[in-house]
Amino acid sequence: MKLLQKKRKRMIKAAAVLCLAVGFSIGSLAAAYGGGRPDLYQNKNLLMEPVTYIGPGAETGIQETANVSDPIEDQELKGVWISYLEWNTLPKTEQEFKQAADAMLNHCIDWGMNAVFLHAHSHTDAAYPSEFLPWSKFVSGVQGQNPGFDPFGYFVEAAHERGLKIHAWFNPYRVTGYLMSWDEVSEQSLVKQWLMDGTAENDRWVLKQENEYYLNPSVLQVRELVAASVREVLEKYDVDGIHFDDYFYPSVDDNREDAWFDKPEYDLSGSVLPIAEWRRENVNQLVSLVYRTVKEVKPSAVFGISPQGYLGNLRSNTSMFIDIDHWMESEGYVDYIMPQLYWGFEAMTSERMPAEFAFGQNLESWISLKKKGNVTLYLGLGMYRAGTDVKDNNEVSEWLRYQDIIKRQVDAGRASGQVSGFCFFSYSSFLEETSANEVANLIPVLKDR
Repeated sequence: MKLLQKKRKRMIKAAAVLCLAVGFSIGSLAAAYGGGRPDLYQNKNLLMEPVTYIGPGAETGIQETANVSDPIEDQELKGVWISYLEWNTLPKTEQEFKQAADAMLNHCIDWGMNAVFLHAHSHTDAAYPSEFLPWSKFVSGVQGQNPGFDPFGYFVEAAHERGLKIHAWFNPYRVTGYLMSWDEVSEQSLVKQWLMDGTAENDRWVLKQENEYYLNPSVLQVRELVAASVREVLEKYDVDGIHFDDYFYPSVDDNREDAWFDKPEYDLSGSVLPIAEWRRENVNQLVSLVYRTVKEVKPSAVFGISPQGYLGNLRSNTSMFIDIDHWMESEGYVDYIMPQLYWGFEAMTSERMPAEFAFGQNLESWISLKKKGNVTLYLGLGMYRAGTDVKDNNEVSEWLRYQDIIKRQVDAGRASGQVSGFCFFSYSSFLEETSANEVANLIPVLKDR
């Protein structure tokens, strides 16, 4: 991509203007803009009818095959997510922050990790000094408040000093959510300016759905804003990859005006596609744009997405609108996919039948899809569930009865010959008393290669 050659349209309020085209520079963007899990965990638990009984040491039903070469790296990925929830607990003063970050990264080395996936942009904000996004509340304590140093930059340098790869993690459309209310959104934020600048043209670039705010995926300028934030991180920092989580479209109901989200844009678009396919195409355009941006700025960096782990949910026509089959079968979207396989081996449906999304069957489904293209398959695994009473429709939760579920999931992934690595949600879970035995069983497996 080249720098934008056509003139950007000027809107009435310069500080709230957004008229971007593919490949603009960060400097021009700043000038145009004028400046400067309950929620998370619930998304990991979206289907709480999360599979067949498979006890410790039992066969998974996945046939072992010869190892397949990894198109993006030879070394098995062993990563951990460090989310905005962890950012929120870190000290806000520079020296104490650096000491805490060092301790976190040292833990990652001790656990056998070789990569960290660190939130750079969780709520249309920045964990680094951005030219157009406000500082993250979770970094400085107040959205828009400068902490006086570059915490994300320090993490990048400190990770590389230890031989850890670092991937910048983005939630593309989220504005508010768990621990982040609309009242806390900074006056510096573009999304607040769009709704308060008296200009009708940009009022629907951010939408409210079920009391939370999201960027509107159907808007070109929104997609380019997300791509610009990716470009900014790649230009500022020597990150090894760009990583998206599963926050795409919220759940929608096209029969209710208060829940139909971007249906008015669809009605005005004149599209001949069914509305669900139109929404998938909106997400496809963002993903394709980000992929091109990554490869332009840093060809050696990888771009991947960690969607919810059950393909039946991903193919829904009422939420997310992730075109997973197209991404996995096509070039130019993602280098890797990292489904969140957060269910155990024994999960049942509410009718107490083996669930399709339990780990063994679910992994087989993902491997079958992987074989249709050239996308690398990593597995996202849920350490946060270890030792807890996960509702899996067993009389006693599998996660309370076994202390080696994550270890066996890694073994199964390796045995398949189709899985190139693993990432664990999340860093804090490795320090919980409830997960201590599970962690102790996992670490030797991580360190054995």
